[in-house]
Amino acid sequence: MEYILSYGLFLAKMITIMMTITIMLMMIINFIPYKKSLSGRLKFTNLGDHYRQIKNEMILSSMTPEERKRWQKKRKKKLFWISPRTDNTDKKEENAVLYILDFKGTMDAPEVNSLREEISAILIVAKNNDQVLLRLESGGGLVHSYGLAASQLQRLRHKGIFLTVAVDKMAASGGYMMASVANHIMATPFAVIGSIGVVAQLPNFYRFLKRHEIDIELHTAGEYKRTLTFLGENTEKGRQKFREDLSTTHQLFKNFIHEMRPHLDIDHVATGEHWFGTHALKKGLIDTIGTSDDFILQKLDECECITVHYISRSSRWREKFFHIYHRIKPLLLYLLK
Repeated sequence: MEYILSYGLFLAKMITIMMTITIMLMMIINFIPYKKSLSGRLKFTNLGDHYRQIKNEMILSSMTPEERKRWQKKRKKKLFWISPRTDNTDKKEENAVLYILDFKGTMDAPEVNSLREEISAILIVAKNNDQVLLRLESGGGLVHSYGLAASQLQRLRHKGIFLTVAVDKMAASGGYMMASVANHIMATPFAVIGSIGVVAQLPNFYRFLKRHEIDIELHTAGEYKRTLTFLGENTEKGRQKFREDLSTTHQLFKNFIHEMRPHLDIDHVATGEHWFGTHALKKGLIDTIGTSDDFILQKLDECECITVHYISRSSRWREKFFHIYHRIKPLLLYLLK
């Protein structure tokens, strides 16, 4: 009994301490000013710096303490003698940039909201020799959503910016519609590619409702305002119109793919089938086999590689938390060294 009372007292103390800390943090967050964002913010990461840091860490890990000291001393001396006056500013401005975007699409593709902001930001600063890499992963979804996503990528093509799409896992249906906009498509050997088709299905509860004597009334103005319904009785005329709409959508899909990749035998590949990367290459659906990682590593010596990620506005508390975190991050990194 005494043990239980001691444990309960200890637990109460811990809860009190945690609540006190939480209240204090909330008060600090509430009083620290932060820059409000009406829509969101863009985050940029220089992958060149990231990989150089990894390279240095790998080199240091294989050295003895003495060798590590000599290496660091030599590196500091080298950096010291790099003078801003001797730096060729004009050459830096002419260096190409590879902007790297990520799109992991779901059924209704809400991710297109971030994509449009990222592309707009790139178009504001992009030079003629800049390029864009899109790391794409999507199994498709709603026609209008992925149509908009593909249109966003076309903005890059219209501005003459070379676009590469890398498919590490899947680009099917609407996902492949997006990929087809690229000047160059690459995919891994077992990535799922294709599925150029249209599908629609819906349940119908009419017989169940009729059996239970439940009436459903549907009033429309226009002969084909509603073709098939969930609850009412579907007619053969309505089914035929529904199939015609699917065929029309499929034809628009095929026309778009053929316009983007005119060398394709569109009738041969637009059967709704999908293929793995190696087979997709033979059919002309993609241009090369490879991973996005190898592509980026190859480009590091040629240009600056910068990821662009749009972060939509979050809740007030979450936004403030990340604002504070980014302000104290340098101090935390210094203390952890």
